Amino acid sequence: MVLSFLYRTRYIQTELGFHERLFVAVLTSRATLNTLAVAVNKTIAHHFSRLLYFTGLRSAKVPHGMVLVAHGDERPIWLMYETMYYIHQHFGSDYDWFYIMQDDTYAQAEQVKALVTHLSINQDVYLGRAEEFIGGDEQARYCHGGFGYLLSRSLLLKLHPHLDSCRNEILSVRPDEWLGRCIIDFLGIACVSQLQGQYYHTYELAKNADPEKEEEEEFQAAIAVHPVSDMMLMYRLHKRFSRIQLERAYQEIQELQMQIRNLTSLTPAGEASLTWPVGINSPFLPKSRFEVISWDYFTEQHLFSCLDGSPKCELSGASKADVSDIIESALEHLNSHYQPLLRFSKRQLLNGYRRFDPTRGMEYTLDLLLEAVTQKGHSHVLVKRVSLVRPLSKVEIIPMPYVTEATRVQLVLPLTVQDLDFVSNFLDMYAMNTLDTHDNALLTLLFIYHPYDAQRVSQVDVFAGVKAMVGELEKRYAEVKIPWISVKTEVPSQVKLMDIVSKKHPVDTLFFLASVWTEINMEFLNRCRMNTISNWQVFFPVHFQEFNPALVYRGEQTASSSTDFLKDGHFDRHSFAEACFYNSDYMTARTKLAADILDRDEVLESMEVFDVFLHYSGLHLFRAVEPGLVQKYALRSCNPRLSEELYHRCVLSNLEGLASRSHLAMALFEQEQANST
Repeated sequence: MVLSFLYRTRYIQTELGFHERLFVAVLTSRATLNTLAVAVNKTIAHHFSRLLYFTGLRSAKVPHGMVLVAHGDERPIWLMYETMYYIHQHFGSDYDWFYIMQDDTYAQAEQVKALVTHLSINQDVYLGRAEEFIGGDEQARYCHGGFGYLLSRSLLLKLHPHLDSCRNEILSVRPDEWLGRCIIDFLGIACVSQLQGQYYHTYELAKNADPEKEEEEEFQAAIAVHPVSDMMLMYRLHKRFSRIQLERAYQEIQELQMQIRNLTSLTPAGEASLTWPVGINSPFLPKSRFEVISWDYFTEQHLFSCLDGSPKCELSGASKADVSDIIESALEHLNSHYQPLLRFSKRQLLNGYRRFDPTRGMEYTLDLLLEAVTQKGHSHVLVKRVSLVRPLSKVEIIPMPYVTEATRVQLVLPLTVQDLDFVSNFLDMYAMNTLDTHDNALLTLLFIYHPYDAQRVSQVDVFAGVKAMVGELEKRYAEVKIPWISVKTEVPSQVKLMDIVSKKHPVDTLFFLASVWTEINMEFLNRCRMNTISNWQVFFPVHFQEFNPALVYRGEQTASSSTDFLKDGHFDRHSFAEACFYNSDYMTARTKLAADILDRDEVLESMEVFDVFLHYSGLHLFRAVEPGLVQKYALRSCNPRLSEELYHRCVLSNLEGLASRSHLAMALFEQEQANST
């Protein structure tokens, strides 16, 4: 008996029915969309994974970065009804909690997120600022819309069948009263301000109030503040609450550090086990010289450990901003510690050292030339060494779309005359790892003819041998067809080639742009599917390049097996030949590129597909080392007709792919020994 197993990727969250935590809806209007709603978006949007704005009528221009749903009617009750119906229809099965607020409400986003983490999802929750109906029962309360309110998923599911009845039977002027009456009449649930030991604190802001002067405990504890009359008041509230949270965080850090110090005396090692800074992981201790983390030396102008291997390069970009920030932080800390006795100002950074410790964060050591001024005005120049740590912050999962099922991968293989010696191995690996395993992957070949070879194709076809191999594969696998496209050019630009392929495939095609040295396998194809997300992310793997066996082994042994290949090569970061992306994303980026270059096709010869996505897509570019892509050593043919940058990158790839420094040193040593004898 033969058993067959079908392997497929498991998506735990989908299959187990997990839900996202919190959905936020903001009620706005055409009059306030470009003012208050923008202020809300700038203060809280980055804290929530999903936030939508609901309005009756939309304005002519929707602010950038905001997702707007317009219902077509400005009547408040109609807007509330349509919003609740829309939330249930589109998100009712995806989220546990639903937070509804107005655009004239300031909400502390982190407090709202913390609130839902302490509440049980098994209850029907209607939580907010409880208000009495005018002339109604004292026990029947609704949640005031100006201060926001929280609904549980179970309550939303039970409420949905009654929304139409509520719209027809309940008369009200205020949408929050209408919703409260609907929930009470049909579900018997009233609004509460505290539940399961959690309180929904609110604060009503007085007219012309100054947030900087609000010192009441009620204000500092508030989750929501209302009413907010204009954008500037919203930003001032955000600044005030951010400062309050920062002060609380520093106070909590100091208390925790004191507790750690007190507990350290009870440990076997005593105070000797106390590390600096208190509460941060101790530095990584290497077990051998190969695990030592090196320090990078820098000044205010230059870095002395550069990515391209050069001994010195200009300090710029994020590195320059990082250095400026730590110098400023060092001065701020020194002044806070010594003032009012001394006040320090920077003269010069003499020496700077930094290293990344994966157990605790980025470490810095600075030698600063400072001028110290006393209270009496006397100044003195001194050198001070300071140490700083930028600790690793809280790790969080970034929300992003996910692939639902295994997708068909369309392999694209460009071939030139120089690649003919390697085609046979590529096709063998393709047949063994995809056709034999019935992997959902198809292959298209691009035959790149030199103009001279194209003129003689009727007499001598340089790709005749490859076409014969393809014919044999199609005979062996009757259900498989391997199409090819012939291209005549002297400059095989990667972008021009993809333009041809893109037009011949549907927009939802997932391309894997391969090279002839690539050994296709199922492991990588699955990662290609998972790491490439339509309209979100493209994947550029860094393949592993084996070294030249003649230099590595020098006749002593054969090439290593796949189990220990990491000793025999390196990840080639100069190569961008392999790429995974969707055709729709490429077409969108290519359209923007065409508008930029204005039919100057010579520009395409200096670009690769990576450059197109980098400069014209706005998508995430995921570039990572890929151990599933292992290439045998081969000396690449670098086309001098391509741009200087692409040619230089190809040459560097060939040079670094020869052997490691130790192997090259040994080869030179043996050559010198042979010459001396």
